Amino acid sequence: MTTAQQQLLPAYDHRPGTGSTLVFLHYWGGSARTWDLVVDRLAGRDVLTLDFRGWGRSSSLSGPCTLRRLTEDTLAVIADAGVCDYVLVGHSMGGKVAQLIAATRPAGLRGIVLVGTAPAKPAAGITLEYREALSHAYDSDESVAAARDAILTATELPDEVKSQIVADSRSSSDAARVEWPLHGIAEDITEHTRMIGVPALIVAGENDHVEPADVLRDNLMPCLSDAALVVIPESGHLIPLEAPADLVDAITAFAPAS
Repeated sequence: MTTAQQQLLPAYDHRPGTGSTLVFLHYWGGSARTWDLVVDRLAGRDVLTLDFRGWGRSSSLSGPCTLRRLTEDTLAVIADAGVCDYVLVGHSMGGKVAQLIAATRPAGLRGIVLVGTAPAKPAAGITLEYREALSHAYDSDESVAAARDAILTATELPDEVKSQIVADSRSSSDAARVEWPLHGIAEDITEHTRMIGVPALIVAGENDHVEPADVLRDNLMPCLSDAALVVIPESGHLIPLEAPADLVDAITAFAPAS
């Protein structure tokens, strides 16, 4: 790949190790470092994290930032990193991207872990009014903090993690910030999700008010031919930050290193 082509790729980090590579895809408002508390507990494991187009270190990449573009970007990053045996771990928006990737049945994909994922079929509450309000959730530091404390989390987080959430949510390009709430969250990808041929693990937070376990049971699991559901006690929507140890246990049980 040429230098010019590489510059068009989202920023990513690949730490070589054992087992199938765990490819981590972050939520709307997150970045590669959303997974730090998880990755730190996976010593010796082969892991890849990336900043989606328009977020974090990839905020300068031009749009569009559609689900299809994020899907193409992720496959390009996987190829660029030389990864040929992997499991996708997608959180929220990243889980919807993971579904679209898996639907293409790429060579080397062994399974998917969908963490507090957006379901294949949008929930009934995803109305136009809801989406318009959501598109303003990250307009200011104060609005991010309000969403973090009232909606996204159900547990108390350390101050440095709280600050990280605000910084990451505010780091996006304008195109990335509005694409998901105005368009991506409302896309029905049921026909794609039904094409997935690898095992899936769905991880839900017991107190997740964004993507409740009941919605995932009704709007996602029927689309998957081989899926299991794990519910993390007490956690809200930001499972990688609220319950990283429990999430690591679920991931490693599903995709052991050997």
